[in-house]
Amino acid sequence: MLPPIEHRIAEELGVSPRQVIAAVQLLDDGATVPFIARYRKEVTGGLDDTQLRTLDERLGYLRELEDRRATVLASIDEQGKLTAELRVEVENADTKQRLEDLYLPYKPKRRTKAQIAREAGIGPLAEALLADAMLDPDLEAAKYLNAEAGFGDVKAVLDGARQILMEVFAEDATLLGELRNYLHEYGQVRSAVIEGKETEGAKFRDWFEFAEPIATMPSHRALALLRGRNEGVLRLTLDVDRPDAEAPHPCEGRIAARFGIRNQGRPADRWLADTVRWAWSVKISIHLELELMGELRERAEEEAIRVFARNLKDLLLAAPAGTRPTIGLDPGIRTGVKVAVVDATGKLVDTATVYPFEPRRDRESAIATIAALAKKHAVELIAIGNGTASRETDALAAELMKRHPELPLTKVVVSEAGASVYSASELAAKEFPDVDVSLRGAVSIARRLQDPLAELVKIDPKSIGVGQYQHDVNQGRLAKSLDAVVEDCVNAVGVDVNTASVPLLARISGLNTTLAGNIVEYRNSKGPFRSRDALKDVPRLGPKTFEQAAGFLRIPSGDNPLDASSVHPEAYPVVERILARVQKSVRELMGNGSFLKSLKPAEFTDERFGLPTVQDILSELEKPGRDPRPEFRTAAFREGVETLKDLQPGMLLEGVVTNVTNFGAFVDIGVHQDGLVHISALSNTFVKDPHSVVKAGQVVKVKVLEVDIPRNRIALTMRMSDEPAARRAEPGGRPARSGDSQDRGGNSARPRSAVQTPRREQNDRQRPGGNALADAFARARGSK
Repeated sequence: MLPPIEHRIAEELGVSPRQVIAAVQLLDDGATVPFIARYRKEVTGGLDDTQLRTLDERLGYLRELEDRRATVLASIDEQGKLTAELRVEVENADTKQRLEDLYLPYKPKRRTKAQIAREAGIGPLAEALLADAMLDPDLEAAKYLNAEAGFGDVKAVLDGARQILMEVFAEDATLLGELRNYLHEYGQVRSAVIEGKETEGAKFRDWFEFAEPIATMPSHRALALLRGRNEGVLRLTLDVDRPDAEAPHPCEGRIAARFGIRNQGRPADRWLADTVRWAWSVKISIHLELELMGELRERAEEEAIRVFARNLKDLLLAAPAGTRPTIGLDPGIRTGVKVAVVDATGKLVDTATVYPFEPRRDRESAIATIAALAKKHAVELIAIGNGTASRETDALAAELMKRHPELPLTKVVVSEAGASVYSASELAAKEFPDVDVSLRGAVSIARRLQDPLAELVKIDPKSIGVGQYQHDVNQGRLAKSLDAVVEDCVNAVGVDVNTASVPLLARISGLNTTLAGNIVEYRNSKGPFRSRDALKDVPRLGPKTFEQAAGFLRIPSGDNPLDASSVHPEAYPVVERILARVQKSVRELMGNGSFLKSLKPAEFTDERFGLPTVQDILSELEKPGRDPRPEFRTAAFREGVETLKDLQPGMLLEGVVTNVTNFGAFVDIGVHQDGLVHISALSNTFVKDPHSVVKAGQVVKVKVLEVDIPRNRIALTMRMSDEPAARRAEPGGRPARSGDSQDRGGNSARPRSAVQTPRREQNDRQRPGGNALADAFARARGSK
């Protein structure tokens, strides 16, 4: 028998069963992952949010497996076919796949050719020929003629016997497992262009003739191939390399060995060998190819979702500029630059539209208008969206600052991904019913500079644009993963209950949109909350919800200083014990780092609150309300570098990481097209995972290696010792080869080219030094 579910999960996580059992009980009781990770460390032995998320996911899988196991056992038992040996095998199946393999022979199915043959009494013939190859198939088949059942001649009878054996071979769980493992280890995914699709599918031309082992194919490459198949351009197959195409398939040999079939010149050997070949080519290979290609998709999707989630977390936890009055500029050319001014709390206080570019070219008026707004509202920051005309708008802001040095302004280019989605949303319409849709985007741009987390939670995570093939993956699993990331990030930072929006409050542990709306309505009607206890008066916010949410809701200027901290109200008695011991008030204690470090946490534990909680309380008292996000820092784009034509190999630039993939990082250097730093160019040391070196939103220094203007490709490096290419790829010249570089699933704020991974010709491999851009993108294809 398999160990209990909790023990299996404990082994996978490398923790004790006691920890898993405790965590499962908490989850079953309705506790959230953020709450358990922060406030139940003694109970779970300190399991963190990542471990708890994995635990929760595996718990769901294994419980579904147990439910399915019960169904399978009941079904086989009802058929009267559940032997003791089969029961043991079913009860020890440790994956859904193994369970389904065992169930396959007993699974109710439509009437097959093999069943028809059995009903005609041909089963004994199939068994006899398999058991004794000395029997003559034709002579034996003549004994089973049954014209009424459709088996009126020897050929029909032998075909029926073959169908029976093919079904036996295809439903053998042990054989299927062996063949599946063999194909997974040695199988090659091959792609070929569908005849007549060469022109229509030109963006997939690098996959028109391609092969790679299924076991090592990276997720981004698998999803590119699958997209080509879904668009009707590519044909994908799974097979193994065979030096002699005429020789028997290695998998046929394994089928034959499993059932003792050998070619020894006996009367039935040829017929049995043909049956094996048919079983493989007509039944088993198709089944396993569908299954393994499905597993490849699932594996690729899981990795793509993991990459997206990691990038989203980095973006949400990016450094906030803070509570400073800000102007948001949503760049536009013909339609003008939309201007929105928000105060220190993010409240919209003014709007305007200026037309500094074609066709009006009213630059003077634009500068005057923005300067007047900045002076009127004591603006400190200018947030500029990074879409079309962002560099022109950035230059406009620079000129404004130069002409008005008396204004203490700092300009920052920020990602506007998802701003248009928010602008047209029901939430934005409710928040700004009298503000034009085009101006709402500028508000979002300003606010996401002040506090990226608070603003980005209003946008569907899938629209934020830091994913890879995000429209190609399972949307339900993607949404679940991204929602978990948002929840973890919001609760890691905490929110001010008196200023937080409904979308932000809804992400707090234990809350939902309805309760978040009730909190906002209550504070609007009753005034700001003065204490966490007052939350208990909010309609439908009961004791369980209060327990889950209170520690993450902050009241900075409330009656109790502890309400501004992450200390949970249930642990206030611990603080009171500390205060009684040291004879100080809570205000005297908070922030007094040297004194707090002199205390011994073990002296304040009790039966309920152990060492982890007391240590967390002392850390919080030392830096109350500490924000886990880094200090705010801006990237300085180089003046005069605004388009690809302004780039030169060897240039040293500063940029912002916009996306991190398995093959490298994309960096915005201010030319409307992100450049790729391939994984091999991220560091002077070996890099297995790009996320270990860079994060989305990070400011980095890069060197331009090569620019491919015709194809909008930029090769960058973070290794300053790298030598750039000798020349740029100019229009009319030989274009650089493409890579996995410029397609992130069609989800970026700016247009990207489609996925194209290069097929390196022999002369490219032999050319000394090579083409830097081609080499970088080729390595993207070859990275495992």
